[in-house]
Formats: sequence, C-alpha cells, structure tokens
Amino acid sequence: MEPFYRSVIGAARTLFFAQGTKFTIVGEENVPRVGGAVMAINHTSYLDFMYAGLPPRKHGRYVRFMAKKSIFVHPVSGPMMRGMRHIPVDRASGGQAFKDAIRALKDGEIVGVFPEATMSRSFELRDFKPGAVKMAQVAGVPILPTTIWGGHRVWTKDLPKNRGFGRIPVFITVGEPIVVGRRDDVAAATERVKAAMQAQLDVQQAAYPPLTGDDRRWLPARLGGTAPTLEEAEAQDQADMRRTRDKFTG
Repeated sequence: MEPFYRSVIGAARTLFFAQGTKFTIVGEENVPRVGGAVMAINHTSYLDFMYAGLPPRKHGRYVRFMAKKSIFVHPVSGPMMRGMRHIPVDRASGGQAFKDAIRALKDGEIVGVFPEATMSRSFELRDFKPGAVKMAQVAGVPILPTTIWGGHRVWTKDLPKNRGFGRIPVFITVGEPIVVGRRDDVAAATERVKAAMQAQLDVQQAAYPPLTGDDRRWLPARLGGTAPTLEEAEAQDQADMRRTRDKFTG
C-alpha cells in the first residue's frame, strides 16, 4: 500500500474532474499485473506524467517516473517526488539514475521514461534517446509504448494553459509490450519503439475531434496545424539551451 502516492493520484483525478477532461484509455490490458516494465511515453504536456500513470492503476500499479534532478530539490515538489519514489536524473551525469532505474525494474517496478528527453513544441515525436531500450535490455523487462494525445491542449510550452472547465479530450494508449533481446541492436530497437509509438499516435490523431480555426495551433504542421515544424521547434529548443547556459556562465 502506498497511501501518499494514492492520495496524490486522488487529487489528480479531482483536478481532471474539475477540468472536465474526457479520457479515452486504450490498452490497459497491456500493463503487466506484476513484474518490471519500462513505460516509454511521448512528451507534449507538463501533465503527461499524471496522464501516463492512469492506465496502470486499473491493476493497482504505480509508475516510478524518471525526472530531472532540479524537481527533487524544490521545497514543494521535492518531498512529493521522493515520497512517490520517483527517480532523479542528473542530465550532466546520468549514470546513477540508470543504476537506480535498473534496480527498480529488477524489483518489479514500472519505470516511466520520456525518450525524447524534453517536451516537443512541434507535437511530433522528436529523436529518441536510447536509454529506455538500454534499461529494458539490461533489466530483462518489456517496453510499454505509451502515447498521449490532447494533453498538450491543457498545458504545454509557449501556449496558454486551459485552467477552466474545457472538457478537453485526452487519449491515452498503451501498446503491446515490446521485448528487447540481450543481443539486439539498441539503435534499431529504439527505432522500433518509436515506430510503434508513431503508429499509435496516427490512430489517436485520426480519431480525435477535428480542430479548426485558432485551435489549429494544437496540430502539428504535418496535419495542417500551425504548430512549429520539427526543425523550427529544434531551433527554439537550442535557443532555450543557449539562454540557460548564458545565465549560469555569464
């Protein structure tokens, strides 16, 4: 029993109810009842970790998310993250986070990972880092390809939050587990996971209520939306990184 984590999820569900969020969850049966798994999740919203944690709850399971270390030292979020046994990641040196994740996986935990490493301003899948596949390979556990569509309309980078009763549809899909063999090529397996997640996103986007007018800002340029292209979004991300670097070195 995890009373603190359970209470946080209860608070999140209350928030979703207040917002009128309309969830469509597919693939809950793909979450293993017991044993470790790496949940690989696309990233377009600040609330993705809350959304991705919902499907495993059908089987009474919790997800240990990997998140940047700065969240763990914050006076408010830090105690919460530690209380839910999430895993801090030092982006300058991720070795300890990798070891902690492997230990959690071998202990039978589900570990949540965002393979894109940062939020996608284009709402397209960015290049994937190989860490999720490496962890699954070393720990001998499956990967759960998990995609979320619609959450970015609640809260994402650069665009206004939807704080009110928006009744925004949010689609969450957990795909069939992907097994990575001990001798499998990590780069090829990473592309396999990305392809599976892209296929899921394509289905979600095709089924999502049409977005027109100003709401086209929530659509990728590829689908006729006004979101930045992958290249434009990458340029914005690089500019952010330069500003952060200048802030600490200037």
